[in-house]
Amino acid sequence: MSLPSQPTPTVRFLSRRARAELGALQASVHELGAFRNAALRIFLASRHAATAVAQRDFWLEFSWADQEYRVAVGRLAEFCARHRDLAARQVPAE
Repeated sequence: MSLPSQPTPTVRFLSRRARAELGALQASVHELGAFRNAALRIFLASRHAATAVAQRDFWLEFSWADQEYRVAVGRLAEFCARHRDLAARQVPAE
């Protein structure tokens, strides 16, 4: 049994500059995610072991880390969408 013969899309690779940008974006998401997770663990632990003022400081630290992480994820998503659109335009229609 043979599969129907369909044209296969041409695979496009990222340029060296795009790969470097992707690597930097991924590293940023990873680093900020680790920092965000640590800040969240500290904040959660502070609920039972810190004063209200300290809890507020831990909350602010987590909020800042969460916002930075979300921005980094958004940048990575924009990169992926931009390059997906470029690849779709480069695939010849048959």
